[in-house]
Amino acid sequence: MKLIQFQGYEVDRCANCKGLWFDKLEYEELKVAENPQILDVGDANVGKQFNKVDNIQCSHCQCDLIKMEPDNQPGICYDGCPECNGVFFDAGEFKDFLRKDIILSFKNLRPRD
Repeated sequence: MKLIQFQGYEVDRCANCKGLWFDKLEYEELKVAENPQILDVGDANVGKQFNKVDNIQCSHCQCDLIKMEPDNQPGICYDGCPECNGVFFDAGEFKDFLRKDIILSFKNLRPRD
């Protein structure tokens, strides 16, 4: 993992696959930062291949990560640590997470009947 400094945050990026590790709730805080998508520099097709790997361990706690999906964003899947609450997004997944969050924000602005 390579440490990336971004707007006061320290994010870990895998040197091989370019996936991103966020400490507890950092990804939620960063989604409102300016241009957070620039952190996700990896090839989404490579990320999809790595997404098939199930036996991933937390780089901090060494326990098994579990597949997670945000409640309001079906189709987004990332790996989370049940011990330290850190999360790992494969390459391309953080951009998808941000894009779907923006779409949801606009849908919530629509007037309701």
